[in-house]
Amino acid sequence: MFQILLLLGSLLLHKQASLAAPLVKGNCTQTCGGIAIPFPFGIGTGCFLDEWYKIVCQDGTIPILNKANLKVLKISLPDEQGGTNGMISVSLPIIFSSNVSCGGNRSFAPVSLKGSQFIFSVSRNVFAAVGCNICALLDDTKSAIIGCQSKCQKQHNIVSKMNCSGSDGCCHTTITSDLQAFSVTFRPDIKTAKNKCDYAFLGDRSQFTPSTTDFIELEARGHFPAVLEWGIANSSQAALEIYKYGFISDDSYNCSTVSFNLGYRKVMPFLQCFCRWGFTGNPYIKHGCEDVDECQDPTNRCHGRKCVNRRGSYDCVEGSKTIKFLLIGMGAGLGALFLLLLLWLLYNFMKKRKQIKLKERHFKENGGLLLQQQLCSFETNVDKNKLFNFKDLERATDNFNKNRILGQGAQGTVYKGMLADGGIVAIKKSKAIDKGKVEQFINEIAILSQINHRNVVKLLGCCLETESPLLVYEFIPNGTLFQYLRDSLVSWDTRLRIATEVAGALSYLHSSASIPIYHRDIKSINILLDDKYRAIVADFGTSKSLSLYQTHVTTAVQGTFGYLDPEYFQSCQFTDKSDVYSFGVVLVELLTGRKPVSLLGDEDQRNLASYFLLSMDDNCLFDIVDDQVLKEGKKEGIVTFANLARGCLNLHGKMRPTMKEVASELERIRKLENPAMKHDHTPKRRETSMRWDSAGSADIITMSDVQPLMYSDSM
Repeated sequence: MFQILLLLGSLLLHKQASLAAPLVKGNCTQTCGGIAIPFPFGIGTGCFLDEWYKIVCQDGTIPILNKANLKVLKISLPDEQGGTNGMISVSLPIIFSSNVSCGGNRSFAPVSLKGSQFIFSVSRNVFAAVGCNICALLDDTKSAIIGCQSKCQKQHNIVSKMNCSGSDGCCHTTITSDLQAFSVTFRPDIKTAKNKCDYAFLGDRSQFTPSTTDFIELEARGHFPAVLEWGIANSSQAALEIYKYGFISDDSYNCSTVSFNLGYRKVMPFLQCFCRWGFTGNPYIKHGCEDVDECQDPTNRCHGRKCVNRRGSYDCVEGSKTIKFLLIGMGAGLGALFLLLLLWLLYNFMKKRKQIKLKERHFKENGGLLLQQQLCSFETNVDKNKLFNFKDLERATDNFNKNRILGQGAQGTVYKGMLADGGIVAIKKSKAIDKGKVEQFINEIAILSQINHRNVVKLLGCCLETESPLLVYEFIPNGTLFQYLRDSLVSWDTRLRIATEVAGALSYLHSSASIPIYHRDIKSINILLDDKYRAIVADFGTSKSLSLYQTHVTTAVQGTFGYLDPEYFQSCQFTDKSDVYSFGVVLVELLTGRKPVSLLGDEDQRNLASYFLLSMDDNCLFDIVDDQVLKEGKKEGIVTFANLARGCLNLHGKMRPTMKEVASELERIRKLENPAMKHDHTPKRRETSMRWDSAGSADIITMSDVQPLMYSDSM
């Protein structure tokens, strides 16, 4: 009897071992310090995919991500059923502000994972800063800047527990997507900056509970856990092998470049693979996903019915009691038919009720109540009854066909649509549904509802009763000013007219609207051109309205490189003169035809505003002016226009003119120029150009003699 029990035990152990699918290649080490190391990660030669996935088991207990030199806390494979991407939790160094105030052995260097297939998880991480009266900025080396501002009611030392709301010495905010590298800039209050040790960190939001986190212990420790999402390069040899062995179409495997996170569905910059339900193991290893007995799985989906395993799959069958009840039900006959009729009527009633409830829920989630509150707080020009039906908008855009896309931005995607009455409109669909985006979405409706100006885009209506809220605008057919300056031969008179129209619109927003409005994102991409090439100011998603006696708004820094007011960047206070600075950059674009930021090589970038001011100081204005402007414009008008742009770009906001003064000066320049040429907006191919030298004489040169700049496409 004892020998029989031993035999049965060994068979059971053998079966369980066969179900344990491999996670590593060959005889490679599977764990370090109790942490599983699945392929493509690995310890030792031949055990990892490439150098980025190499793990060094330090002292036999501490796994280190070798190339990034980060301590590994956990590695997990993608799980499509669980809605999670491939994750690796690491210990990330805290970034300190000062070597003098914070002592030695502190981290001040930027963090970089460039060249890898790792990104910081936007859904799992948070950026936080600790210190009194500071503005901490996280620069992700792209055009986006995020940060938060921390203040203290009274100057005091940082305590162990804080709520991290921004008013008690600690603040936090979300990060940008696809983040691989970042550095931190501290902007302290000069009066309170002496002998302070401020610090910031990016870390796992599940580990960061402001009310319980010990900030003194955290400062001493110098590290905080962060979460990376990982995959493999789409074009790598490993990805080609996956396609070669049929992982994509195989019953046991599936691969995708779309995030598995149901709350944050987006295209990822790498490929992820997972074992289908009913299989377990590692999809990155050939034949790595093995079949399991679903009936032995405690989460099997039979829900009380009998589970039968048949040829590697499973079926759920009814028991004897269920069959008995089915026979009784069949015998009921007419009673069953009557019951089905009642159920059908009840179903239709519940379906309509559910649709009504769903529309009400979407209306609340998309800020409908907030919109009602804002619309009732001041007089507006929006027809409150102009609510579009989602099916009509879906039909107008051919089911939101990607061929109808006009453009994509931070707040959403814009489609071209044709309504049932034949009217052409632009329909903006929100990209993501979260509380932060909803506030910007409702803000844009509230701002546009106050504006009635021919050079500001008109809001025709909205649809809030769907999962993705929609705005309907008038259609502006001729693209953006940014495209027009680069694709067409734009006359000097047209440039002056566009500048005057935009200045008039901004002057109206600042001083003539019922409530002063700051646009906060003036750039050539947000200036549209209608069928007569008149300028239309658009994109009010980040705009702010002010009370009558308010002079500025204090916000986390938002903007676009090349247009961002340096004074706002340092103080986090946005004024009407910040819009003036951004418009000054647009004036320089009109004058020179160049991009606001240009790539010089080796990732060095030239800021157009700084380059323009330097050229003015060196008396080299006509070396950078666009050839078409030199050919058609008068020297006096060009110089006056340039001086106006220089005034707008003054580093001190108080020294800049108001938008009303700018609009008046542009009108004067147009009268001064008074060109007697025909306005031609048709794009032409440029063949020759004219350039003034410093003395004012003109030379004819061919385009082959001009050395072009290599512009960055990041704008």
